[in-house]
Amino acid sequence: MRTSGKLDVEDLLKIVLILVIVVLALQIVGLFIDILASIGPVVALVIIVLIVAYFLDYI
Repeated sequence: MRTSGKLDVEDLLKIVLILVIVVLALQIVGLFIDILASIGPVVALVIIVLIVAYFLDYI
């Protein structure tokens, strides 16, 4: 009797759970990157305004 390829149901459920956690983590990271990308132009505008204000001695 060969038992080398046999997996328990608990082991398969653990593998599926780990894969679901990895997918959720990747989606959260992707969402965070999308938020940063959408805020990027606003941050650049604020930096430009601060630099201009510094050169005009408003700061």
